[in-house]
Amino acid sequence: MKLNLYNTLSRKKEEFTPINDTVRIYSCGPTVYSFAHIGNFRAYVFMDTLRRVLKYNGYTLKHAMNITDVGHLESDADEGEDKIAKAAKKENKNPYEIAKYYTDIFLMDFDRLNIDRPEIICKATDHIKEMIEYVSDIVKNGYGYETSRGIYFDISKLDKYPVLSDRKVDEQIAGARVEIDKEKRNPEDFALWIKAPESHIMKWESPWGLCYPGWHIECSAMSNKYLGEEFDIHTGGIDHIPTHHENEIAQCKGRCGRIPARFWMHCNFLTVDGGKMSKSLGNIYTINTLMKRGIDPIAYKLFCFSSHYRNQLNFTFEGIEAANKSLTRLREGFRNHLDGNDEISDEEILEIKSRFEEAINDDLNMPSAMGVVWETIRCPKKSRKIAELLLKFDEVLGIKMDEKPEKEVDIPEEIMKLVEERNQARKDKNWELSDKLRDIIKEKGYTVIDAKDGTKLEHN
Repeated sequence: MKLNLYNTLSRKKEEFTPINDTVRIYSCGPTVYSFAHIGNFRAYVFMDTLRRVLKYNGYTLKHAMNITDVGHLESDADEGEDKIAKAAKKENKNPYEIAKYYTDIFLMDFDRLNIDRPEIICKATDHIKEMIEYVSDIVKNGYGYETSRGIYFDISKLDKYPVLSDRKVDEQIAGARVEIDKEKRNPEDFALWIKAPESHIMKWESPWGLCYPGWHIECSAMSNKYLGEEFDIHTGGIDHIPTHHENEIAQCKGRCGRIPARFWMHCNFLTVDGGKMSKSLGNIYTINTLMKRGIDPIAYKLFCFSSHYRNQLNFTFEGIEAANKSLTRLREGFRNHLDGNDEISDEEILEIKSRFEEAINDDLNMPSAMGVVWETIRCPKKSRKIAELLLKFDEVLGIKMDEKPEKEVDIPEEIMKLVEERNQARKDKNWELSDKLRDIIKEKGYTVIDAKDGTKLEHN
């Protein structure tokens, strides 16, 4: 069966055929200066689905994902502090401690979501040598130039810029802020390598003095090292299209004359209650936020499957709680089939399998695929053959279809009584007593979670 994927580069679906026997993929990973939120993780659920669909179709993968632990400034326009360095000052730690702490949490959430890890996870700070070599090649080829502030890429030397987005550079230039570096030849020229002020925490020796890398050069250098000058697929969020991915393409063309990836695939935004996620609005939610509300992290993956990856998806707690219940029903439905003895023909199984494969191979159409899954779960014939088919589908879904529900833990009567007293205190709006009882319950080994559907307990 043909696998068709939407290519941002051509702005249409194309039949996917790999360059060689191994599919090579590069994905933009996190900047590890803070907790990754559920909006970030939508892109990684999409990345996971792509990996699983390719493997389901029999492909072997070589997939690299970066960890940005230096060089990502507060603005994509080469402005502001390095995000890692800023976090280090704020938390009174060194940048490497900050990066390791948030990388570990990111990867823990990766595993909680049952995301299939890329074969290569590479840190920017481990590839400074490769970045210097890459910048040197660009300069040697006449696409880079030096100012008192850094090494910039000269976009006027390109045959076309931009190539992924519809934005018009002339319009951008008309309103561009050139005061960032008045030595720039063109307002849209971007930093490859930045000369570090004396106070800058992270800096390395280079042919241009003590410097640190621009954000875009990291991905170009690492994708080149692990995947070569041309590879199959590059993924990221749609926010990467107008700047980061355009500049990756420019860098590669400046170094070797090629666009690095054949397919460019982008995941749309996750909104919250119809609006943007924002710290000022207090609606930045993490995987840990969901878990504290008693939601299985895998339910978030199921929630993502309710919309195509190229469509915007709106997050609400009502929606994620519904997904959590759906996950339970799916697993219960699987067990019903596993224990079933009804006869079902191979032809029926093949027809169901064919419809599922048609959906996933149509640009990862997970809403349609899930429609087939639900139809299969609800089949009145309860058969082990169907259970085996659902496990096959789970190679793509990655929702742990066969996971057994946790056994209910007997809560001591003493604890239940304290919970009841606390619930009454909350009804009476006696918040001081409520907080006191919560602390007593915690001292006795249980955490109280106040959810919309009632009070829940977790054993510490």
